[in-house]
Amino acid sequence: AAMAAVWDVEIDPDGTFKYILVRLQRPGSEEQRDIVRGTKAAEFHNHIFEKVNPEMEKLGYECKCLGGGKIDHNSKEKKIRVYGASTGYGKADHSVTVEILKKVYTDYEITWSDDKK
Repeated sequence: AAMAAVWDVEIDPDGTFKYILVRLQRPGSEEQRDIVRGTKAAEFHNHIFEKVNPEMEKLGYECKCLGGGKIDHNSKEKKIRVYGASTGYGKADHSVTVEILKKVYTDYEITWSDDKK
């Protein structure tokens, strides 16, 4: 039940910012799920992970960063674009990220590409 309490997505409501794809796992359990976190406040991808990891550890999860990229979020046009890669963590599987975003932003047009910009 605690895993359900963790939001699938926490990203800034607008703008272009870095994001990471994080896998949560309960130690000794098969139970796992992937979450998306992104914010303009993070200068580097590891800043996001450094914030998420202790929060999830408190809830009893192990976190693993599966990679990162950038999100361009336009709430007026209801569009999200996922692209780019993290220097430190490598490129997240943007198709997985998009599926997670679609659960939350159900009325958005969400696209991804391997473009750097």
